[in-house]
Amino acid sequence: MIDGWQHFRKNWLWFEEFGIGLDFSKVFVKSPLSEKELHSALDAMEKLEGGSIANATENRRVGHYWLRAPDLAPEKYLTAEISKTFADVKAFATGVVNGEIAARLGTFSDVLCIGIGGSALGTQLLADALAYGSNNLSIHFIDNTDPDGFVSAVRAIGDRLFRTLVIVTSKSGSTPEPRNGLAVVEDIFREAGLHFPDHAVAVSCVGSSLDKRARDERWLARFPMWDWVGGRTSVTSAVGLLPAALCAIDVDAFISGAAAMDRLTRCRENNPALQLAAAWYGLTGGKGLADMVVLPYCDRLSYFPKYLQQLIMESLGKRLDRKGVEVCQGLTVYGNRGSTDQHSYVQQLRDGLKNFFVIFVEVLRGREQRNSNAMRVAGEYLEGFYLGTREALADAGRSSITITLRSLSAHSLGMLIALFERAVGFYAEFINVNAYDQPGVEAGKAAADRILALRNDVGRFLGGQNIVPNGGDAETVAAAIGRPNDVEMVFKWLEFLRAQDDVPRI
Repeated sequence: MIDGWQHFRKNWLWFEEFGIGLDFSKVFVKSPLSEKELHSALDAMEKLEGGSIANATENRRVGHYWLRAPDLAPEKYLTAEISKTFADVKAFATGVVNGEIAARLGTFSDVLCIGIGGSALGTQLLADALAYGSNNLSIHFIDNTDPDGFVSAVRAIGDRLFRTLVIVTSKSGSTPEPRNGLAVVEDIFREAGLHFPDHAVAVSCVGSSLDKRARDERWLARFPMWDWVGGRTSVTSAVGLLPAALCAIDVDAFISGAAAMDRLTRCRENNPALQLAAAWYGLTGGKGLADMVVLPYCDRLSYFPKYLQQLIMESLGKRLDRKGVEVCQGLTVYGNRGSTDQHSYVQQLRDGLKNFFVIFVEVLRGREQRNSNAMRVAGEYLEGFYLGTREALADAGRSSITITLRSLSAHSLGMLIALFERAVGFYAEFINVNAYDQPGVEAGKAAADRILALRNDVGRFLGGQNIVPNGGDAETVAAAIGRPNDVEMVFKWLEFLRAQDDVPRI
């Protein structure tokens, strides 16, 4: 018993000033990384923060760390731009909440965010974890190009459309999913007799097609994105801060928390992100041979596993290393919230394939004081279920890491996000891949563009009709449009188009 306690103490990091801790006592695989390799990763991170080119394929720097410490930006004009944007975001949100910025027919009651991937997931995490509705603004999301999603968002807003503020987020302005969402929402506003620019805000790179349109049509506001901030690390930019501020989230505390973790994870000793990344390396063999299962025992962190999926898998899932050698690297992430997971897949985690490790996230104190016996007992059960699952996995030789937060607040969520951002950067150094490009995503977009071009050819052949002429079939259409090698894709488009006749309008 004493040996176990001493082992725990040796492998438990607690940072009292920050209210966060990491427990590595249930990690049963030792990291093979040397001190030299660990310090090399720290050196690389220093160069990145100093402004060196980190995304070589796009010749871009990576500066999301500057967002919470503008003085670290390598040029003074960037420091000024970051600080001004942060101030402008807060001023705009204050104006909306106070009613000084309003639609023609009344103050805003709802916020509709249109984005995809990193332009949505971070904001959804913030809203789910921290938006308490104290300023009576409800937030909604369109984060796909699925018409059913459009319907759900618009129906949730209901008859408050005339009091809805729409934030369109797209770095390039040309990403299809937010572009389609914007087109559909704009049509809905037009049909309701509303002037869309009076409700619209753009978050995009200066000079993008979206930014130019917002400027020319005199939208309510435009906020910048920068090419040195990747979508998956953009939550501490206007992408996440604007919706957060509108929902009465303390964005100053959120930025402060991220900045505090950044400072802590620059340390050469007792660095939680470095130790976290080193543990991942040992647990996965440095080759992604084990999956990461993220289990937050907190309903308000339900989006956290999804957020980490993009941050980690888009950053680390690479075919080539930085020398151009094929390595097919990655780290698979999935998760669910406790204690829901105990009634879904913990059975397999305990007794099935031994191809994973768990990241528990424990929150010691809830948002509301447990002022009734039933509430207190419920909270104790949640803690007990976490501890029991941790122990059951350990008894079966299944490794886990626990991250403990004293409480879940804007400040601690900022720390949590920054912790994983830094760990991802360190892990990428260990396996020698570029964490800051995404060639696979770009390849997927290019493939989709080719398929959509085929759709246009099929549409022109059909003369704008969704029904194939009598006797028409995939081979006939493919030959007629000069695409005889794409019969399967032509068939899939014909199958899709036939099904559209009875789809109701929003």
